[in-house]
Amino acid sequence: MKKRKITKDDNQKITYASSGVNIEKANDLIEEIKPIIKNTQRLGADGTIGGFGGIFDIGLLNYNDPLLVSSTDGVGTKLLVAIENDFYDHIGIDLVAMCVNDLIVQGAEPLYFLDYFATGQLSNSIAKKIIKSISDGCIESNCALIGGETAEMPGLYEKGHFDLAGFSVGVVERNKLLPKQNIKKGDLLIGLPSNGLHSNGYSLVRNIINQKNINLSLPMSDKSGETIVENLLRPTKIYVKLIFELLKNSNGIKAISNITGGGITENLPRIFPNSNIGARINLSSWKRPSIFNWLQKLGNIDEQEMLKTLNCGIGMILIANRNSGEEIFEILEKKNEAFYIIGEIIETDSDNSKIIFHRD
Repeated sequence: MKKRKITKDDNQKITYASSGVNIEKANDLIEEIKPIIKNTQRLGADGTIGGFGGIFDIGLLNYNDPLLVSSTDGVGTKLLVAIENDFYDHIGIDLVAMCVNDLIVQGAEPLYFLDYFATGQLSNSIAKKIIKSISDGCIESNCALIGGETAEMPGLYEKGHFDLAGFSVGVVERNKLLPKQNIKKGDLLIGLPSNGLHSNGYSLVRNIINQKNINLSLPMSDKSGETIVENLLRPTKIYVKLIFELLKNSNGIKAISNITGGGITENLPRIFPNSNIGARINLSSWKRPSIFNWLQKLGNIDEQEMLKTLNCGIGMILIANRNSGEEIFEILEKKNEAFYIIGEIIETDSDNSKIIFHRD
């Protein structure tokens, strides 16, 4: 057998850095983001990072019979829109929103948040922008960023691509946990508006845009002054402070549904206590943001598909005792928050559709 000749390359030392993982760069990033993370400190967390695990002192909070509520999520293929357009200023807010909005609908006050950032090759400038926006979302929801993970994994992601995941924990008194089980016929459905697509349905959205070869730098047709891509990358609205205020000042809210992937069709029934409860919703009771009408026309999407995929302009639905309606409306009006009375709870057979949509 012929022996292979030894070359200089055979004597080169292989290192982690030469394999595509730069520990020094990651350490530099940690130092750069420490002041950003410090801004998210709140009672129970001092805003420091660097240990093996994040710490939160729940004993400092005045809860008598607390339950912990946890949520984890990502931002889906909205990430690809951000990556393809080199715009990362809001995507971290989306990540926080997707987690903390799921906590507040159960009555839970968000306490802390952790993020996971995975990429093929770490760019400190991009990572810093994303963590800054995560910090912005945490500040908006009064939630401490107590840790996270930055993973550099060459070969697993295409060049310039990355993924994000978030994890959040909140707390609620046992007797304040939502949804309540006393939802009944005649209860009001109050819609809180979304500010756009939020972070769901982007596989459908991107498919339409790609098939129609849409230039995302063009202005929206609604004369808002936004380009299409700016509208698509609007950060998901965080409802924490608003809903916390409502729950603190009204006992009439029985349940709240976060309208995310699956739209109203799939998400509202998740909070119904039994199979005999349904809802009647008037689709004429609110005006959809223009992005939904534009996408529906462009993609020739039927109404049922819209309602089971996108939020269609409603970000949250409150189920409230009818007698508490005026009290809730007054709180919302004082905070200059828009709302819509979109329907009511009805009784329905278990075999029938849970939601009846109609137009006046």
